Amino acid sequence: MSLHQRFRGTGVALVTPFKEDRIDWDSLEKIIEHVISGGVEFLVSLGTTGESVTTSEAEQRQILDFTIRVNRGRLPVVAGVFGGNNTAELVRKMQDFNFDGIDALLCSNPAYNKPGQEGIFQHYMALANASPRPILIYNVPSRTASNMTAETTLRLAHASDKFLGIKEASDDIYQINKIIQGKPQDFLVLSGDDFITLPLIACGGDGVISVIANTTPRPFTDMVRSALRFDMPQAQKLNLQLLNLYRLLFTEGNPAGVKAALEVQGLCTRDVRLPLVPMSDGGQQLIRAELAKLQG
Repeated sequence: MSLHQRFRGTGVALVTPFKEDRIDWDSLEKIIEHVISGGVEFLVSLGTTGESVTTSEAEQRQILDFTIRVNRGRLPVVAGVFGGNNTAELVRKMQDFNFDGIDALLCSNPAYNKPGQEGIFQHYMALANASPRPILIYNVPSRTASNMTAETTLRLAHASDKFLGIKEASDDIYQINKIIQGKPQDFLVLSGDDFITLPLIACGGDGVISVIANTTPRPFTDMVRSALRFDMPQAQKLNLQLLNLYRLLFTEGNPAGVKAALEVQGLCTRDVRLPLVPMSDGGQQLIRAELAKLQG
């Protein structure tokens, strides 16, 4: 199977479960097994949903090693620990990093310093030149305060085969279509938001890096596979069944919502690290009711 095919479909942005402020290793193992048995194609460790920005480098190494060990080579593993706004520091980190068991990296646009398009391009090229693994670009303007245009994405895609694809979370369907129109054949276009996964695939995209797949992996992966084989009636049916849950998981922020769902399922607590706070009881009750409807 080609590298492109291994990352086509559903990747899950794994949560990092906590008991109060400590990493809950037993729950992390349960969640990994839950999503693998639910049919996801690859694992993303320490993305935004994994609260990477509030874990130390030592904890990040422990989480990656634990995830690789539990996975036992069953699925590709993507590490989300190379987002940041200090290009030189990220390059240094790559030079000292142990990449054993890691198949690709997820790297987001620099946040806070708000580079222009040339700065974004040069940042990613510096990472590509330093990285021993393929890179998934992550465009998430709502978090980074800068949007990577379709032109910059395509410039990167054609500049280096180190770029495996893009996780697109701009929610701009025109921009996504422009990327699909001009990309190299093996450059993946993945949704960065669960609710636009079906329209993105219908336009020619390749899948998603998902939040909801932590809690309801089977119906969501079935929806994605149905869409990829152009069984749109089945994909539409499953997508509409999940529609309310897409919204509920984000009403009080991510990963507060998905952790509240996982607590309902007995897979972990809803604990998050400051400055995030756990989902309210009222919000969790709405999620509990929606999960009951999906199971019924």
